[in-house]
Amino acid sequence: ARYFFNKEGDFNNLTAAAYHKKTHLLVTGFASGVFHLHELPDFNLIHSLSISDQRIASISINCTGDWIAFGCSGLGQLLVWEWQSESYVLKQQGHFNSMVSLAYSPDGQYIVTGGEDGKVKVWNTSSSFCFVTFTEHNSGVTAVTFTSTGYVVLSASLDGTVRAFDLHRYRNFRTFTSPRPSQFSCLAVDSSGEIVAAGSQDSFEIFIWSMQSGRLLDVLAGHEGPISSLSFNPMKCILASASWDKTVKLWDMLDSWRTKETFIINSDVLVVAFRPDGKELAVAALNGQITFWDHDNAVQTGSIEGRHDLQMGRKELDKITAKQAAKGKSFTTLCYSADGQSILAGGLSKFVCIYNVKEQILMKKFEISCNHSLDAMEVFCVSKEMKDYFCGHRTTSLTFINSFLNIAKCQIKFLQNYRHFKPEIRVTCVRFCPTGRSWAATTTEGLLLYSLDSGLIFDPFELDIDVTPSNIHKTLSQKEYTMAIVMAFKLNEKKLIQEVIEAVPSSEIDVVCSSLPDLYVEKLLEFLASAFETSCHLEFYLIWAHKLLMLHGQKLKTR
Repeated sequence: ARYFFNKEGDFNNLTAAAYHKKTHLLVTGFASGVFHLHELPDFNLIHSLSISDQRIASISINCTGDWIAFGCSGLGQLLVWEWQSESYVLKQQGHFNSMVSLAYSPDGQYIVTGGEDGKVKVWNTSSSFCFVTFTEHNSGVTAVTFTSTGYVVLSASLDGTVRAFDLHRYRNFRTFTSPRPSQFSCLAVDSSGEIVAAGSQDSFEIFIWSMQSGRLLDVLAGHEGPISSLSFNPMKCILASASWDKTVKLWDMLDSWRTKETFIINSDVLVVAFRPDGKELAVAALNGQITFWDHDNAVQTGSIEGRHDLQMGRKELDKITAKQAAKGKSFTTLCYSADGQSILAGGLSKFVCIYNVKEQILMKKFEISCNHSLDAMEVFCVSKEMKDYFCGHRTTSLTFINSFLNIAKCQIKFLQNYRHFKPEIRVTCVRFCPTGRSWAATTTEGLLLYSLDSGLIFDPFELDIDVTPSNIHKTLSQKEYTMAIVMAFKLNEKKLIQEVIEAVPSSEIDVVCSSLPDLYVEKLLEFLASAFETSCHLEFYLIWAHKLLMLHGQKLKTR
């Protein structure tokens, strides 16, 4: 049979479709953001709904046919719809332009990101879901940060405002502005969370506000170029500011914001970062160098020549090699690890480098993407026209210039005709988690998390040859609960531990807790702590925790 969707003329192109064989359900998505549910073979319309104003790019139906997932690439939307109850199971939307900045919360549970679309989003690091979006900014967000409490998010924007958001009530409770409109390019908040500083791109000034009152306290002038980066010393009341005027200035908050020190750098300064103990300052400049400073004594303690480690790719329209192009490239974002021994650096490249600060050597390079639909991914790239030209002609330099211009015109024409946009691979911001177990980067590919923790790691503890899942189940069936728990912890598989613990009758918990070896008491408490977050057997686990602490609390305290 053949059916037409656009009889009424109000539907446009069909862009995605999925069919569920068992329930005879056909789901179709359109360029206008509308989707239809039809029952086959009669083609009866069950349901029709508009879920977006962008084209639906992909559709998938789950195995039972109850849930339908939609992807809208234009706005980065992901929706799961339960069609029988007509309700959303899941709604997620990313930034629909590049992410520019990110910051971890002090406990490492949340990440806040700011994008060129003017949105500020807060993500849960364990579930990877965004749970709140703030849309108050009217222009691109350039910097975001958490205060030390973790309940307040601050963001700076090109719209001339710095906004503070409350994560309890999800509202914008403070808006900081400058006397004359300024485009803010960077942001910093001191360790107490009371002083907010933002640097301006156009007036070359730094503005200082009080978080408590929202009043402008001071305007720091002295730089002769746009302010590129700000960083507060975690241990002292000192603000470091970097500028394109090739200087880094240190401002003393306790001494009426006077300039305490000025470091002259050989090139435009792009980013500045304090070590977590506040004793060292890292500075990245336009010449690709990262320099380290002992700011108390105003001496340089080391430098890293990082330009070659960036390993720039060659863009589609570049007429010079990647090696030549790399001469003008540099790191645009820096962050110390939680212990201060390493430093992360990223920039206009598909690589993020991690260096040992003391030895000043490259420890590892992370390749953030293998996606060749992005620009500047290839190191060697010769366009066909250039290749043909060099192979087939030997002409004067004037002819070469004309040929060169013709190639450029062709490529520009191609871009205009096809509206073809190829985003360049870049790392806009890197941040280390305060726990030291992971780090995150905002890139052209999105928000990427790299972690030392993984749920799939097989990490046995005092493992014997007899400790196998089948033996554990056998011990459990013989009602030797303590032995089964010890064996499960030796194997150290989370699902198996959960199965064994939940198989213990509540009347036996007291006995099991009293006979459990001290070494496994701590392991069991750690497991219970994580189980409280996810399990529905709350009372059962609370009984376990209560009995363990009553019986072993004294021993745990002494240790």
